[in-house]
Amino acid sequence: MPRPAREHFRRDELVDRSRRAFQWLQPGLVVKRWVLTSAFGFVLALLGAAIWADLKPIYWTLTTVDDLLRILAGAGREFTGPLVLIIGIILVILGQSRSFGSIQRALAPQKETALVDALLAQRRLNRGPNIVAIGGGTGLSTLLSGLKRYSGNITAIVTVADDGGSSGVLRRELGVQPPGDIRNCLAALAREEPLLTRLFQYRFTAGGGLEGHSFGNLFLSALTAITGNLETAITASSKVLAVQGQVVPATSADVRLWAELENGERLEGESNIGEAQSPIVRLGCTPARPAALPRALEAIAQADLIVLGPGSLYTSLLPNLLVPELVEAIGRSHAPRLYICNLMTQPSETDGLDVNGHLRAIESQLASIGVQQRLFDSVLAQDALPAGPELDYYRSKGAEPVECDLDGLHEQGYRVMLASMQGHQQRSQGRNFKGTLRHDSRSLALAVMRFYRTKSKRHND
Repeated sequence: MPRPAREHFRRDELVDRSRRAFQWLQPGLVVKRWVLTSAFGFVLALLGAAIWADLKPIYWTLTTVDDLLRILAGAGREFTGPLVLIIGIILVILGQSRSFGSIQRALAPQKETALVDALLAQRRLNRGPNIVAIGGGTGLSTLLSGLKRYSGNITAIVTVADDGGSSGVLRRELGVQPPGDIRNCLAALAREEPLLTRLFQYRFTAGGGLEGHSFGNLFLSALTAITGNLETAITASSKVLAVQGQVVPATSADVRLWAELENGERLEGESNIGEAQSPIVRLGCTPARPAALPRALEAIAQADLIVLGPGSLYTSLLPNLLVPELVEAIGRSHAPRLYICNLMTQPSETDGLDVNGHLRAIESQLASIGVQQRLFDSVLAQDALPAGPELDYYRSKGAEPVECDLDGLHEQGYRVMLASMQGHQQRSQGRNFKGTLRHDSRSLALAVMRFYRTKSKRHND
């Protein structure tokens, strides 16, 4: 590296170290008070040792300081004063940057983020609102991965009605509650190294009895067997992944969904309901009226914001509203309540439903268990989706954008917020197109936080 470049690099490094050193003086880090306490304690310790040795410490200290000031004053206080001040500041900056740099290398040698920046970020997250997100499937985990950038006080209340895929197999063979949706939420809220999160999400593609299972599902099922219940297993997994917030099952009961269709047919099981060939008119579960977990009820009582969705209406969202205690707790809460509607309809489950249709389904489900109160009077919906190959692909599979009739919803008393929340992944080979058109975690979380800040500002005004 040329000499001018080296000098420029050293200058930048010195400026960066100085900035970080002064960051430690910001309020809220709970560092300054203990640094000053340590310094005061060190001085007292020296004073005590000197008194014990009969060295007359106060006299000798004052005499030494007086002699030192006389020597320095001889060179002119206009020169020595600023010089001593600058030397003192340099020593403070050097001491802080070196000491806290050593602490970071000892505690987190692999992380690039400066310790002070990490502490400032964590302080901001700790001051974030208490958010309760209710749902299941990939929609809830997408929301959580975005919200964790704004708050460390997040509670995910997750449906445990899944009976398909790996979760269904483990449920039938081991008698445990389905861990799949819970695993996704734990991974979404994890702060630990990405490699550990990838391990938790790893799905076996071969092996007798292992193919199709994810490592996280097996891990949670094994912990459930060891600890005796899924709630304890989730707590242990949360520590391993350094989860930011908490993940709570909607109920500890072994819930089995059933649905009555418009044609009179009755379907049993969550995986079968998703393949309904006729509109769903009623949803229920066995056992009826399952009990909620105390942690979920406590989180709702302390919530600053309650969010339902996004996710499959009948298989991820409404199953949570089959737990009467959860519904009652939401009804008692004074926190803003927001329903997030899906981007696209789901073939065989929500064919032909617009935003109003989704809301009617929620209200109809609540009415079927005797709840007449409107729980979610604010709606977050997708703005008009742009035309493109993703939209054409979904339409070829029978899905359509969920339309939003703003005037009609306003007339019914709903507060509607439109935002562009879509994200997409595209893989195109010739005429074969495969893609996904789903909520983007960052855009979705940003829209939710805008809603919360607007509601908070109105409340404060």
